[in-house]
Amino acid sequence: MSGTRQTSTDYTRPYRPLPVALLNRCGRILERFGLELSDLSEASLVAAARKVTGLRDLGGEGFFARLSLLLQSVHDEARLHPLGRIMVRQNLIRILANRLRLLATLDRHPEIDALAVDAPIFVVGLQRTGTTVMNRLLAADPAHRFLASWQAISPAPIQTDGQGDLGEARRKRLAEISQRGLAYLAPDFFAIHPVEALGPEEDCLLFDYGLWGTVPEATLHVPSFSAWLEQQDHREAYRFYARVLRVLQFQWPGGRWVLKTPQHMEQLEVLLETFPDARIVQTHRDPLRVLASFCSMMAHARGVFSDAVDPQEVARHWFGKARRMVERAMAARERCGPERFCDVLYYDLVRDPGAELRRVYAFLGAEISPQAQAAMRRWTERNPQHKHGRHHYRLDDFGLDRDEVEAAFADYRARFAIPHE
Repeated sequence: MSGTRQTSTDYTRPYRPLPVALLNRCGRILERFGLELSDLSEASLVAAARKVTGLRDLGGEGFFARLSLLLQSVHDEARLHPLGRIMVRQNLIRILANRLRLLATLDRHPEIDALAVDAPIFVVGLQRTGTTVMNRLLAADPAHRFLASWQAISPAPIQTDGQGDLGEARRKRLAEISQRGLAYLAPDFFAIHPVEALGPEEDCLLFDYGLWGTVPEATLHVPSFSAWLEQQDHREAYRFYARVLRVLQFQWPGGRWVLKTPQHMEQLEVLLETFPDARIVQTHRDPLRVLASFCSMMAHARGVFSDAVDPQEVARHWFGKARRMVERAMAARERCGPERFCDVLYYDLVRDPGAELRRVYAFLGAEISPQAQAAMRRWTERNPQHKHGRHHYRLDDFGLDRDEVEAAFADYRARFAIPHE
């Protein structure tokens, strides 16, 4: 993709390669006769995952309750196109299969639960505030360990392929196929959020294996499931998330974790309860720009699975979500104390990343080694802004009133001295 290409703002008409458009057309014809290309029933999904893995234990009733709620929301609200149904089915089978493998690994190796997750670093912030840049710069440090996209997609060993490497090669191939598939279906998405099979990715993907994550609402219209999830106690979610991190440590020991997802903004107290020695780096940017950029990202993501993309519907959901994230995070920070947090303005990070990184490392009680500095420079040189194209977005495209947005985030802007762009 040319570096001068701009992402589309025609959100109601998502990009469709011709073969995909033809498949969807055929699928809709079949649907008129009561035939569907993909079975999204709980029984079918569970049976498929068990067949793939040869395993049966998916855990307690709580997991099945969440699965049932998610599937009902998908059925009632997501408005998937035929290929979207196929992709959702395959993704849910992947999630179930990985959960089966994770639980089997934990059962075979009870010593995993005794592993320490020492002083992890969490990068948090509203979406589009520089969390990805900060995460990937910190991840470039050889002293750190990051969650690679391929590990997030396939976190548990696959011991049935006879490779003798816990299926690592196969797991990387699956991530590379996923990366190529996304590039084919939604080439604009890489200008918004680059996805690299072997590079760092958001740890929100690890919450999928308990069906506690925000990935469904980031890719599908599932407001009922999202609303239900917001009302739950997430301690169980974070306990299982910590176990998944330990499974990864069991496979590849060493290094201090650098993890990142905006999802943690809603659960900072639970996060720190789960990891008492964690340190949190929070990024900040003008909410007017953030919300426009993120709504654009979510509209593009939803367009991969559905033809029914309503930009104003996307904006209503994520405006409320972003306000909730900020309010919960500020309240949690008042209760947790300032010593666990380091704040970084997006503008300072872009203007002088070296100075901001030195300040972040001082907060972490560490120094940037020459090896880390060199690795960070290489990452910056290889990933210039607009490498995959220019992300084009406007607040007006989403029917959001600037004064309303400004009022909603006024306390947040004042608390962190966030300038207007």
